[in-house]
Amino acid sequence: MQDVISGKNPVKEALKAGRKIHKIFIGKFKGVDKAIDKIISLAKERDIPYSWVDNYTLQKYSKFSQGIVALAEGKQYSDYREFLLDAKNKNEMPFIVILDSLEDPQNFGAIIRTCDAAGVHGIIIPKNRSVSVTPTIGKTSAGAIEYVKVARVANLSSTINDLKDQGLWVVGIDHLGSNKMSEVDLKMPIAIVVGGENKGITPLVKSRCDYVVRIPMKGKISSLNASVAAALMLYEVYRQRNPKKF
Repeated sequence: MQDVISGKNPVKEALKAGRKIHKIFIGKFKGVDKAIDKIISLAKERDIPYSWVDNYTLQKYSKFSQGIVALAEGKQYSDYREFLLDAKNKNEMPFIVILDSLEDPQNFGAIIRTCDAAGVHGIIIPKNRSVSVTPTIGKTSAGAIEYVKVARVANLSSTINDLKDQGLWVVGIDHLGSNKMSEVDLKMPIAIVVGGENKGITPLVKSRCDYVVRIPMKGKISSLNASVAAALMLYEVYRQRNPKKF
């Protein structure tokens, strides 16, 4: 399967991360700025062909290309067990994110970007009624998808049970959570569950959580956007694990 990666940052990060890229098209009308110059330099280093094309050719691949697209090998899903191995190899406590019924690609991209920044070892999504890894995610994550592994599983509840058997604690985010997020020890091996945009965490998945925590709020609205809630929670994990950096 071939991916069309569009936009300066997504193409640059795909090159830097070593994604197999077949060809790059650059708009003649764009000229060479610093970002394009860097992409050309990276392409030359890896002996990847590139060519200057008209806007019509670019638009055949992407309507919002920022003047550049790359034809690349499709992004592959990982096995979530790799996340545990990666953590072990880095001598870190496992830090995993589980997305339960998240459907908005914009939220998915934003969460991936935060996962990269906060040091998450991987993301788990269900196969059904969920976002998936598509070329669009490269753009919404500003290229962070190149550095964050994503696993896709048939049964989220069974996967959570397996993670718990391997020593992880599972913490869900919900505005009715019994504990504030700062009251729970997040330095332990952990999987953070983020619910969908409309109904939050599904009842079955919530029943599998060891803790359900809430984010303290002062205003009238009872909940936050999924990607914002995820960002606050992931950085609470990062803060607890790296107190000297705050």
